[in-house]
Amino acid sequence: MPHTMRLRSKFWAGIRAEVWAAPAVLLVLLAAPAASRATSCTTQAELSPQDRDALTAAGGRLALAVVDQDFTALQAALLPAVAQEWQGIRTVVEGSAPLFKGGQIQLRSLYLLDATSLAAPADTQFFCSNSTGSLTVTLTMRTLPPGRYAVVLADAAGATEGGQLGFILAWDGPANGWKLGGLTVRPGILDGHDGVWWWSRARELSKADQPWSAFYAYEAARALLVPVDFLSSPNLEKLGSEQAAIRNSPQDAFPLTIQDGPRTWKIVAMHLDVTLGQGDLGVAYESTGVTDPAAQRTEAVAVLSALVKAQPGLKQNFHGLWAYAMKDGKPTPVIELPMAQIP
Repeated sequence: MPHTMRLRSKFWAGIRAEVWAAPAVLLVLLAAPAASRATSCTTQAELSPQDRDALTAAGGRLALAVVDQDFTALQAALLPAVAQEWQGIRTVVEGSAPLFKGGQIQLRSLYLLDATSLAAPADTQFFCSNSTGSLTVTLTMRTLPPGRYAVVLADAAGATEGGQLGFILAWDGPANGWKLGGLTVRPGILDGHDGVWWWSRARELSKADQPWSAFYAYEAARALLVPVDFLSSPNLEKLGSEQAAIRNSPQDAFPLTIQDGPRTWKIVAMHLDVTLGQGDLGVAYESTGVTDPAAQRTEAVAVLSALVKAQPGLKQNFHGLWAYAMKDGKPTPVIELPMAQIP
């Protein structure tokens, strides 16, 4: 199951599975909201040699520890405030092993974030510009406590699934140095294709008047192009604008009612699901409340079948569908079916 980890209160973490989350673990430093104050971001090219070497070393050690499944090193690197969440982190790292098979880690980007001027925790944006100011990457952190942070992005070059890594580092003082405050793990390739291919495919599907397939192809492109959700760039903004311009897309379609003969199904939400390293879609629907496993499966297959009949383009452009039965607001994963097995 995909996992999302978030820090709550000043340094309190909780873990929960969400049917609409990517298969990653993400720790974000949270606290009571306050007004944002002046902050600064230094990009990799502008870093001092000392800071660049320190962040490169810390990011490289952590990336290799994830790839090598070196849990001793990862646990030792944790920020003390999130140490109680170790088991959840370990579970996610264990599940990420296939993403890096056959690849070699290379660091993509380093960002040094100075939030020491904050008077209290605040929703904070860091504007990270290159030396000429011609390119600005924006990093958005929710309710960030005062302090110094860094974001390190890395890839597994040559890996079949193109594993991506994003680390949030927190400065824990001269005696302890940079500590691990957050981690995301994502594939960089789905169904043999990278984010650029999926973006191009999304444009083709949009022109071919397949709005639903185009919309989720854009979702795939976004997930594959960057390993973290809190980063925005001119390229990603352009992608988002193209996606938002799709007419009759599923963006505002839910809850969606689908007539299936004498039955009516209500689909609550859909999302890109890369749990298996493939281009799947998760489908959350209102269940009738059946609890018998065989009856749950029958219901799920009926819902998925009705969906692909209503939107046949999905069957042509994605690998499969996950079914999540919703009852009293609680999701229950039921089944994953390749498109070829959906009647």
